[in-house]
Amino acid sequence: MDDAGIERAVVCPMKPRRYELGPANQHVSNEVRAHADRLVGFGRVDPNLGGDAVREAERVLDVLGLGGLFLHPWEETFRINAPFVDAVVEVARERAAPVIVAAGYPWLSEGLQIGDLARRFPEVRFVATNGGQINISGLGQTDVELAVDANPNLVLQTAGVYREDFLENVVGRFGADRLLFSSGFPYFDPRLEIRRAQWFHVPDEAKAAVLGGNAAALLGL
Repeated sequence: MDDAGIERAVVCPMKPRRYELGPANQHVSNEVRAHADRLVGFGRVDPNLGGDAVREAERVLDVLGLGGLFLHPWEETFRINAPFVDAVVEVARERAAPVIVAAGYPWLSEGLQIGDLARRFPEVRFVATNGGQINISGLGQTDVELAVDANPNLVLQTAGVYREDFLENVVGRFGADRLLFSSGFPYFDPRLEIRRAQWFHVPDEAKAAVLGGNAAALLGL
């Protein structure tokens, strides 16, 4: 973070080797408390677990003091707009907490699927990683744009989006508040990822919002 000039980062659990998200969420909470000036934590929940997932979401937000929920449909293997996901998102809605979705994975978290979930919960702020898709081309890109257009509560992250024209188009069509800088670490190098948001051609005010202002507003910092 220091090397890339990043003042504060959102952190969340990786996939634990033992597939137990509770201890992983506790670890994130411990680190956030130890570095409260640099880190904001999100808790990871697996909606496949039904009532246990709801209880873990409640613990994440009420006991561990983390700032939101992180859902990874690919690694936990569920469709992001499946009906059983609603119970977990309802926990976030009741507490006005944002939800980050690992986005762009075929059949499980594509643009219009995330848009469908966002439509069902207009009060919840959803953040889609990877610019909402992994390939950043073709109909997948169009689907993401349709989802963003239809759901003002859906924003996109910049990590891994190699097409600067896509990022510029999001700002131009939907406003700078619909885009958040993200490093995607450890999959991506923060020193490169921050350049994406620094180099793309938008007004300086919009660039400042993408690089930090929007995240600060989303997280209440």
